[in-house]
Amino acid sequence: MQFTTSENQVMIAQAVRDLCEREIRPNIMDWDESQHFPKKLFTDHFGPAGMLGVFVPEEYGGAGLGYHEYVDTIVEVSRICGSIGLSVAAHNSLCTGHINYFGNHEQKKKWLTKLATGEWLGAWALTEPNTGSDAMRMKCTAKKDGKDWVINGTKCWITHGISSDVMVAIVRTGELLDSKGMTAFVIERGTPGLKAGKKENKLGMRASETAEVIFEDCRIPEENVLGNVGEGFQQAMKVLDGGRISIAALSLGIAKGAFDASVKYAKERQQFGQPIANFQGISFKLADMATRIEAAELLIRQASDMKNAGKKMTKESAMAKYYASEVAVYCGNEGVQIFGGYGYTKDFPVEKFYRDSKLCTIGEGTSEVQKMVIGREVLK
Repeated sequence: MQFTTSENQVMIAQAVRDLCEREIRPNIMDWDESQHFPKKLFTDHFGPAGMLGVFVPEEYGGAGLGYHEYVDTIVEVSRICGSIGLSVAAHNSLCTGHINYFGNHEQKKKWLTKLATGEWLGAWALTEPNTGSDAMRMKCTAKKDGKDWVINGTKCWITHGISSDVMVAIVRTGELLDSKGMTAFVIERGTPGLKAGKKENKLGMRASETAEVIFEDCRIPEENVLGNVGEGFQQAMKVLDGGRISIAALSLGIAKGAFDASVKYAKERQQFGQPIANFQGISFKLADMATRIEAAELLIRQASDMKNAGKKMTKESAMAKYYASEVAVYCGNEGVQIFGGYGYTKDFPVEKFYRDSKLCTIGEGTSEVQKMVIGREVLK
């Protein structure tokens, strides 16, 4: 297991940090208040910087790096703004990742080259209004019609459901509750029958676009099937193993952001003639935050090492996602408490870390689902 940070990781993290301080920091609250998704940030800055195809091979326009560098990228974005970190994670690990893992050479050449460079933004559509964690009951279907497939149904909670240029959608092509009855399709924006639905008005992550996707007789050619027909559910579960590392890294970044703000404030805020950092009640909170952050990072690095080595890491990624997401909520909550009344206002950053953190315990598998996965793995 890699415990030390390589020189390359340090350079990448610093470059991402500098870019985010320059391009994100001044706009955080404006984007949050208006729920503005800054797509040009991705196309004009993140794409050219190599942040949108971190583990995509260089032959397809990516950076060709591993999961440690990917985690560093997500952490550095998220410690400034969780919303933007979420969008970077969703683009990399879900849409781009699915095509990278299961697409053939022609499909990778066609779509990864645009996704990895930021020319196109990606989305991934699995969840439906009545099937959150229970994905095998999905009602969105694809029927074969000649050489094409015709998709009908609705997906919800889709990151970049409106602004994406291409998406991977997992829909039912077989019988209900059949794990081999779902298939993954790549669908480009502008395809007749593909429509964007309602944009969600969220508690946090407000600058990351979340919306419905509606399919009405959406005709997709056979060559847009990823892998084989009927493999969609198994593919999605493998994608989500990596996606859990993404949300764990997002959680870690939010926790670190809340912690950094809390330490700074505790040193500056004076009460009873001294900085509040001198009081045991505050220093113990910071100690607990720091310890949990370190523990979360070790779990994430373990899962990342296994992912890089091509090992099965279902249990380890679920542990990392479960623990890190709960740590993010804990640090956001304690940050608000340390700031006191000021923490309850939008003049200081901890209230946003607090709001953003809660999504991490829900998205890409709730904490309860992670416990189910962990329990199943340890009982094998």
